[in-house]
Amino acid sequence: MSSEESIILFSQLGLAAPVLQAIEDAGYEAPSPIQAQSIPPLLEGRDLLGMAQTGTGKTAAFSLPLLSRLDLSRSETQILVLTPTRELAIQVAEAMQGYARHMPGFHILPVYGGQSMDIQLRQLRRGAHVVVGTPGRVQDHLRRHTLKLDSLQAVVLDEADEMLRMGFIDDVEAILQHTPPERQVALFSATMPDVIRRVARSHLRDPVEIKVKSKTSTVSTITQRYWQVSGLHKLDALTRILEVEDTDGLIIFVRTKTATVELAEKLEARGYSSAPLNGDMNQVLREKTVERLKNGKLDIVVATDVAARGLDVERISHVVNYDIPHDTEAYVHRIGRTGRAGRKGVAILFVAPREQRMLRAIEKATNQPITPMQLPTREDISGRRVAQFKQLITETLEAQELDFFAELIDSYQAESNVGLGEIAAALAWLVQRERPLLEELPEIRAERNERPRRDASESWRDKERGSRSERPPRRERDDRGMEAGMVRYRIEVGREDRVQPGNIVGAIANEAGLDSRQIGQIRLYDHYATVDLPENLPADKLRHLQSTWVCGKPLQIWPLNDPSARPKRAPSKTDKAPAVAAPAAKARKFIKAKPAKKPAKG
Repeated sequence: MSSEESIILFSQLGLAAPVLQAIEDAGYEAPSPIQAQSIPPLLEGRDLLGMAQTGTGKTAAFSLPLLSRLDLSRSETQILVLTPTRELAIQVAEAMQGYARHMPGFHILPVYGGQSMDIQLRQLRRGAHVVVGTPGRVQDHLRRHTLKLDSLQAVVLDEADEMLRMGFIDDVEAILQHTPPERQVALFSATMPDVIRRVARSHLRDPVEIKVKSKTSTVSTITQRYWQVSGLHKLDALTRILEVEDTDGLIIFVRTKTATVELAEKLEARGYSSAPLNGDMNQVLREKTVERLKNGKLDIVVATDVAARGLDVERISHVVNYDIPHDTEAYVHRIGRTGRAGRKGVAILFVAPREQRMLRAIEKATNQPITPMQLPTREDISGRRVAQFKQLITETLEAQELDFFAELIDSYQAESNVGLGEIAAALAWLVQRERPLLEELPEIRAERNERPRRDASESWRDKERGSRSERPPRRERDDRGMEAGMVRYRIEVGREDRVQPGNIVGAIANEAGLDSRQIGQIRLYDHYATVDLPENLPADKLRHLQSTWVCGKPLQIWPLNDPSARPKRAPSKTDKAPAVAAPAAKARKFIKAKPAKKPAKG
């Protein structure tokens, strides 16, 4: 992974601080080739002639440097971007608005045919620092004298060859005649026909020429599929896919460093061996994570683009693009982590409806189709779990010494007069109860809401609160799914301690004197859990809970938003007797269990 050290970062390019902050918010780590080559000359005020395909990151290539040079104290139009279609005008305007989110007072206006002229006139009178529009509608405003370009600093011609194909090139030249002679011009085109060359010679001054060709070296041994994000939450969809795919090592790509940690934790909570890999981790920890993936101690890595550069792990069978990449180059780098050295690999891409344009750009750049996929059904997942369960039985019969257990079953059958089939069924139920063979899958719900569903760990509340008609109205929740008036606490007891939500509720309700209705959402993780409690919880009750024990371990409860309140020392057993006894040990998870080899008889 040494190649990562030579990667240029956005922070090295001299962009304005508010723009850099927006880049970090958006999850960008390193510029694409077109961005790395375009940003420095555009920051210097140079004209630029760029030859690059759609999907290479052109919008950020011109937006970031031009926004960095913007003077917000002046309300005049300083940047004009011309696009061939209204869809692209809206897309560019939305992207630039996002890059300027930390620039107070910034105004941008898309202008295109089909939208009310009155709306555009009102916004132009208010003032717009940036105007993004189609040539025809911009020409309309120039004829009406409602768009003034006297203070223009820069003009961008985006997808100039498309404007030529659609017959707009004369409009473009007429618009350029209305701009100040000292303005900066950036022209981007996928191809460079003679007419575009002529426009460049006429209107650009000593331009820097950049040519970026998208990689098309996706490996033929990689099967590429995409899922249209609709209905299920992405995490639920990912879990279904992981249930049925024959995976070995797997990399899941997300856009931000924060998302690597959040998604890895959520997968861990669902029983998958996963870990984050991002640029905030030191080199030693990154290498340790990769080594765990290589030797099979880790199955899933959730990574950002930069952190995974140069990663070569033979057992990576799947790459999942959980967040679609910003450009086609990044997509090629991502899926190149699998299917190496002639091995077969699978690449899966999650695509939201508004990301269809990038999907088409990826297909065009790689010259390979990406086929749609259907999510596994309940029947698919149940069939897969049943098959794995049967295989585990077969392996156990072949590998384990079972004489003691056979005698135990014979003894039980003689004492209880129960058939062997019934006993086997009861034992099978015990083994699969943590991961039911016929488990219900999440209900379909709109992706745009993305409200986390109540998971199985919350089912205890349904019983205590009664039917839906008897429950009080649902309280408002914040973006973390926490009800208003609640505080989220961490407790140092988790799944590996055999804890159940009921244990936690019982301990807190008994020791703090709370009604169970006052105890909010509980989430279980391997080594800890979180619980939502009323924000007005008295300090003396919190201190009492810190010395309370559950399942043989102290709660050590503390508010997540105040790490300084974390207890410095775990109480000893002499401080407080356990509040709730640990439940009986559960049967091992049948999927993860690996039967030991039967000892040789000598």
